[in-house]
Amino acid sequence: MNDLADLLTPEGRALLDEVRGTAPADELAVATRLRREHPAELVSAALGQARLRQRAAAKFGTEDAERMFFTPNGVEQSTRASVAAYRAERLKALGVTSLADLCCGIGGDAIALARAGIRVLAVDRDPATAAVARANADALGLAELIEVREADVTEVDTAGYDAVFVDPARRGGRGRIFDPEAYSPPLSWAVEAARKASRAAALKVAPGIPHEAVPADAEAEWISDGGDVKEAVLWFGTDPGAVRATLLPGPRTLLGKSLPDPRVRPVGRYLYEPDGAVIRAHLVAEVAEQLDGGLVDATIAYVTADELRPTPYAASYEITDQLPFNVKKLKALLRERGVGTLTVKKRGSAVEPEELRKKVKPQGPGSATVFLTRVAGAPTMLLGHSA
Repeated sequence: MNDLADLLTPEGRALLDEVRGTAPADELAVATRLRREHPAELVSAALGQARLRQRAAAKFGTEDAERMFFTPNGVEQSTRASVAAYRAERLKALGVTSLADLCCGIGGDAIALARAGIRVLAVDRDPATAAVARANADALGLAELIEVREADVTEVDTAGYDAVFVDPARRGGRGRIFDPEAYSPPLSWAVEAARKASRAAALKVAPGIPHEAVPADAEAEWISDGGDVKEAVLWFGTDPGAVRATLLPGPRTLLGKSLPDPRVRPVGRYLYEPDGAVIRAHLVAEVAEQLDGGLVDATIAYVTADELRPTPYAASYEITDQLPFNVKKLKALLRERGVGTLTVKKRGSAVEPEELRKKVKPQGPGSATVFLTRVAGAPTMLLGHSA
């Protein structure tokens, strides 16, 4: 907090401007030069903040990141701006005009909500984190819409707001926390807080949350951005029991239809790799139905079909070869095809892609993708290319 207060002074802001974009290799020389005219602690704080801003650009975009303030945990744990903006727009569409953002962190979600025109009470119990959230609201010109409060979220009265958003801490001293009741605050508390909201509520949870842990009166949504699964959200006040996978950019949303597991069938001409959000949401059957396809194995989320039907919910590949798992045969086939650029994907295989690449030593002008998987229970290699 002292570092932040110093960085918010005219001298601190000037230093931040001066060190913007400093490459790691140049930090020592820059620090040595600046310490001749500025306190060493302030120079260190400015360079540290510059590093965090560079890291944060991937989540927040360069324009915002260069104006915002960050903590190491804040960069790591904050919501990607595109995901926060999608969620804010969905809350706005539900008629939400005011919201209590509990466990607000550095304010990433509060910023997206305020930009959607929603008045936000942003709460965090950590003084340093709350101070950063307040600085960010001010830096982005959103202070009139965002009130930041340092408090224990379990003691905050949310009755004056028509929606609640809770982002419990999912990391502890030993890393990620997988038990929802070990979140801080626990998922059960967050669910009760959500149920009290007059209009709607959203709880951000880990994408690996067990489906059986989802309350019956909640909608469960898994969100991916650019093909990477980012989070799951439990919604209240929307469609109880619904399951959806949402892909960004877009958004494109696939709704669950409670279909039975797809049939297992022989590998066809095309192989489809469902988006991670689709897999996490257990909606592979919905994709298989769209493609008139089936699974290559009852336990593997690869869909195969005889026709090419482009879908945003799965990447498509044309399969040229199917062979039992055998490194020597694969190496010979790649040499015969002149494949020098090999993409290795695996599902249901213990083989590491880099290890396989070293063994087959691909050489040549061609490119291909090999899938290490099981087909009807048997270890199999499928060779192909993007369709």
